Amino acid sequence: MRVLVTGGTGHIGSYIIPELIAAGHEVTGLARSDKAADAVAALGAKARRGDISDLEGLKAAAADADGVIHVAHRQDLLPSGGIDAVAAAELQIMLAYGEALAGSGKPLVVSGSIGAPGWEKLGRPATEEDPSLPGGDAYKGTLRVRNVVDLAVIGLAERGVRSSIVRIPTIAHSMTDVAFLPLLIGLAKEKGVIGYPGEGANLWPAVHARDLAILFRLALEKGEAGKYWHGVESEGIPFRAIAEAIGSRLNVPAVSIPADVLMLPGYFGFLANLVTLDLPASNLITRQVLGWEPTQPGLFADMDNGHYFPAA
Repeated sequence: MRVLVTGGTGHIGSYIIPELIAAGHEVTGLARSDKAADAVAALGAKARRGDISDLEGLKAAAADADGVIHVAHRQDLLPSGGIDAVAAAELQIMLAYGEALAGSGKPLVVSGSIGAPGWEKLGRPATEEDPSLPGGDAYKGTLRVRNVVDLAVIGLAERGVRSSIVRIPTIAHSMTDVAFLPLLIGLAKEKGVIGYPGEGANLWPAVHARDLAILFRLALEKGEAGKYWHGVESEGIPFRAIAEAIGSRLNVPAVSIPADVLMLPGYFGFLANLVTLDLPASNLITRQVLGWEPTQPGLFADMDNGHYFPAA
């Protein structure tokens, strides 16, 4: 299969491209600069110069492929327009894919997130059958505004696109991780303690980036249209256990941060709204339907592999 990958030089994308190539697919990575093109080539894929902000170019690239994996994001819009601008731009990207792929039956696999905003009070682990709740303009200024993107992807199934979403957990760990776990480790080093919100009983799921790449490939190859897939290793890890694991490796105490509007931002900064989320999620349907089985080291084992806590 000729596969177009966007975001191929990012954390997850840089695992997806080699996984696809190893499975025999011909991969093209969208690259917006010479540096990105070189990085795509280094991963073994062909580079196609372009940018996800160029919708006409994106449609042409998608139409030329047998399938698309989209893991790029318009994070460049966050400083000026916030999450509202990101959601609006990414919605247009999904509609562009719809124009390029309508009626083709080609697969389109897009990254989403575990704990789509609005799930916080489910009272049980979220499953792949839980749809994203309505988003859009009614939820401007909140994370839920971006749900309109996920719903647009799923809606493309009705237009003859084999579209699906891989929901990614808060922590996707690996030796090249630059996201939440390194941020928490950095906070602990800066402040001399590692905090957890309240009792720290809220659950955060995790997965190794290499296992996640396999899931994207499986969703591309045999995922049904209009489906959600859960890229989680287990239902979730108590935030306190994550904090204590960080603390033990840095030799700093793990302490409770009172869950109020002053104390949480005082320690966690811009992460304050995220650390209190309780995001248990099941992967049962994903495993049964796609045959996906995580095999890489779990979160705590990966913490001991040297890349999160290099020896002094």
